[in-house]
Amino acid sequence: MQASLEQLSQIIVFAGLETADKVNLQPHTQVQRYRKGEIILHEGDVLPAKLYAVVNGAIQVTKTAMTGKETILRALASGEIFAAPALLGNGISPATVTAESDCEILTVERDALLKAIEQNPEIALRMLMVFNSRIQQLHETVHGLVSERAIVRLARLIQYFAAESGTESTSEGECLKVKLSYYRMARSSGITYEECVRLIKSLKSVIAYSRGGNITILDANKLDA
Repeated sequence: MQASLEQLSQIIVFAGLETADKVNLQPHTQVQRYRKGEIILHEGDVLPAKLYAVVNGAIQVTKTAMTGKETILRALASGEIFAAPALLGNGISPATVTAESDCEILTVERDALLKAIEQNPEIALRMLMVFNSRIQQLHETVHGLVSERAIVRLARLIQYFAAESGTESTSEGECLKVKLSYYRMARSSGITYEECVRLIKSLKSVIAYSRGGNITILDANKLDA
């Protein structure tokens, strides 16, 4: 189905567009629903020349190595754009995108997007800011995998999600709004499931982990250290 003006407004790169500009984009948009666990894009898929964005819900981007090991590259929530190669690269999906929850994905045809950028260069600037931020994040991840101890990578991962998704104050400390299972943390930081469990237990004076992936930061200074 075609995107509504409200749905277009939820996408970061279209924030601030005049109503008339969003109306012009509407005929070139499509919104598709996916259920939790459903594959949105497979690694290696040939992608249509479109902008992809999350209207609501959350998605997970993963990469599979030749050994079969799967690593979580990033998790994206409402308003975020993804699948950059569809617009800027070779048109091949570099990773697998999965619905982490029930979600809606919006696409905008490339030609219509370029026309909108001609009239509103701010769109291109916002896209560049998003992609630049992800390149920096990827650089830090690669650097961490090469040079940092596993416990440091794990601590940085928890700090990242605390800043990215926010926390809620409790009597114990700051509880992350996002749930991080052992499995997800292990795959995101390049360690085994068993090592992740061991390291989380070794941090019991710094963070509290409870069933379901609930993490509470007990001492932010110690976690940073």
